Amino acid sequence: MPRHARHAAGLLRSIYLPRTADALAFAMSTYGIPLLVLATTRSAALTGLAFALEWIPRLAAFGWAGAVVDRRGASVVFFLASLGRTLALAAGAVVLSLYPAGIVASATVMALAAITGVLTEFSYIAAETAGAAAGRRAGPLAHRVQVVLLGIDQTATLAGPALAGLLLLTGPPRMLAVITVLSLLAALLALRTPPSPVAPARAPKNSTGAGLITGWRTIRSLPALGWLVTGLTLSNLATGFLQAAGPVMVVNHYGQSTSAVGLVWSAAAGATLLAVAVCRFAIDRLGLWPVGAACAALGSLACLAVSRAPDYLSYLVMVAVMMSAEGGMTVVLRTLRSRLIPPDRFGSTLSATILILLLPFPLAGVLTAITPPDALGHVITGCAVLQALGLFLAFARLRTDPALRT
Repeated sequence: MPRHARHAAGLLRSIYLPRTADALAFAMSTYGIPLLVLATTRSAALTGLAFALEWIPRLAAFGWAGAVVDRRGASVVFFLASLGRTLALAAGAVVLSLYPAGIVASATVMALAAITGVLTEFSYIAAETAGAAAGRRAGPLAHRVQVVLLGIDQTATLAGPALAGLLLLTGPPRMLAVITVLSLLAALLALRTPPSPVAPARAPKNSTGAGLITGWRTIRSLPALGWLVTGLTLSNLATGFLQAAGPVMVVNHYGQSTSAVGLVWSAAAGATLLAVAVCRFAIDRLGLWPVGAACAALGSLACLAVSRAPDYLSYLVMVAVMMSAEGGMTVVLRTLRSRLIPPDRFGSTLSATILILLLPFPLAGVLTAITPPDALGHVITGCAVLQALGLFLAFARLRTDPALRT
């Protein structure tokens, strides 16, 4: 077998297959458990609370997860987190089989939301760290590894919620059983994941705060990464506002049904998958900076066009174009992370990076809440201008940076 074929087969067994099982379990639990809460409790308020219980502990666990991955290694944390999620889901399936309704069932599904949220964050940080290590081993072809990983994530995001919804129709225990099997498969496949570098034994004991501080200091010491994260954070304000305001825009402004909102993001996910595949070949020929800059320009123009879209179809197309451009920039960010971040600080720095990138989303929700429906288009325009300015400054600064040369 040729050397490149052996290398590809090794990546498939040690990186791609574990990531696929974990990403599907991630997507199905993230979107399926709130549906499970609604089906079990019939309460919209508890469904919203379950969503919060998934995300609040998950966000709080970022710094801790990164510090633990740095200290114990990605493969160990990946295995333990996936195994823990397997046990929690299996216990939940048993309890719901015995008590399909009532206080016990309600308490069980709410507890599952919190527990799986935290454990999923640990497995995600560990899987990302393992993927970055694989990218470093690939050298100048690191972007190809990141393209495959991003494609796996996007496919899971596209298929996971639909699969969870279909399985829920057959009964909550069966949906949980399938996610349990996927989690167990991820845990078993994680045993094949190569060990990642760990922090020196003499390093001080990591805590949540210490992990985030380490990550923040690492970002500040890497100007290329810092500028790209800054640009993408401003871009995420536009993305988050479109996600938060999308239902109002589609239903009230364009007069479509609520199912049309889901169609917008399904189309965006499909376009992102296509864009990520194209970016692999474009980066091979042109390099990271030209592809990233082109995606930044395309995404900014598409966001400006969204605010002026005359009908639903043009709105859907422009959102899909914008999100496909975001996918291309994500490939650049992941490749840059794998090249620049020191291996023994990767988990902490990844956690800090993700937290920074997520900060605009709560702000986008507040903006949506305080903005009159008739003024949403103007706010989208303002976000688009801010996005364009941030990305222009970031890629202007990065134009001569050697880190973006393939």
